[in-house]
Amino acid sequence: VQFVESGGGLVQPGGSLRLSCAASGFTFSSSAMSWYRQAPGKGRRLVATIFSAGNRTNYADSVKGRFTISRDNAKNTVYLQMNSLKPEDTAVYFCNAVTSAIATIFPGYWGQGTQVTVSS
Repeated sequence: VQFVESGGGLVQPGGSLRLSCAASGFTFSSSAMSWYRQAPGKGRRLVATIFSAGNRTNYADSVKGRFTISRDNAKNTVYLQMNSLKPEDTAVYFCNAVTSAIATIFPGYWGQGTQVTVSS
């Protein structure tokens, strides 16, 4: 099992970024996928989830209306479009597969994450 996150960077407040997570080693198309983030000195927190067919999504209240999760099952990739970024969105972003109850399936297989820094 492997997750490779990319697309992070330094952006000004109000800007946008699109993160990608390429997954392998399991049946991606039948798995729900989630994005998480970990800010400095804090624990990893759930940001967004998309279920296997891509027709149902959930978001943390802090990102609703600003972030959009999507997936391409042909590419085994999940995306996170982040708009109207705020300094409090600064964190390392990770992805993982989750159950229908949004429990992490592969807790021992986190990727390296991708750093998002929102600052002027």
